[in-house]
Amino acid sequence: MWSRRVVAGTALLPLALLVPAHAPPPGLRPLPAGVASGRTDAARADARDAARPAIVGRGAWEADEDLVREPATYTGRPRAVFVHHTAHGNTYDCGDVPEMLRALQREHVLSMGWDDVGYNFLVDRCGTVYEGRAGGVSRPVRGAHTKGFNADSVGVAAIGTFGAGTEVPEAVLDSLVRLTAWKLRPGADPRGRVRMVSSNSESRFPKGTRVRLDVVSGHRDSFRTRCPGDALHDRLPRIREDAARLRRTAAATAPGGG
Repeated sequence: MWSRRVVAGTALLPLALLVPAHAPPPGLRPLPAGVASGRTDAARADARDAARPAIVGRGAWEADEDLVREPATYTGRPRAVFVHHTAHGNTYDCGDVPEMLRALQREHVLSMGWDDVGYNFLVDRCGTVYEGRAGGVSRPVRGAHTKGFNADSVGVAAIGTFGAGTEVPEAVLDSLVRLTAWKLRPGADPRGRVRMVSSNSESRFPKGTRVRLDVVSGHRDSFRTRCPGDALHDRLPRIREDAARLRRTAAATAPGGG
């Protein structure tokens, strides 16, 4: 939770859970969703690819690559997903999201002092998934989304504010489920827990502390913040269950998956 920009817009029409990826704003071309790849680790790789949502790349939302201070760094394949919200208003027009992302990038780099956008991915209220930090959507890019636990994790931010009593759009939940099912390393259980080591004493845990976190955690679980808001944090159990179900389904239907 970093940005405080608010953009007014229109009301949301709810979308069903676990439907094909939602259309991006007019004029934006998403990177194609994954399909069976024929790689040697067929069942697991294809299962992950089958869960991949369509993603609007940085070129499509016109990220300012001249702002990027350092090349992307890479870590281990994600063992955990940290869910955030951006603290924007919730009534923005989804067609305005590329402009909002450009402002967010400027804030993260020029105000926060980071190398680039902190989050690996962002999801708007219409369910469109955007590439955040540069480095390749399929690669394990190290983000700047949660102090102490950026290694071996992925940060996904829902664009909006989801405090207590706020309705979380079905389209947002759908995309969070798909990202979780796709980005977690093979064998990870979205419903499980993972051992991680804090690398920063500004987190909830002193540097070097070994902790057990939910594989799908909220930002507040690792850092002293209200992010991702009570309403979205309360939906994490559903995201875990649906992501696990999607991974099982994808594995069963992928070539070689039985």
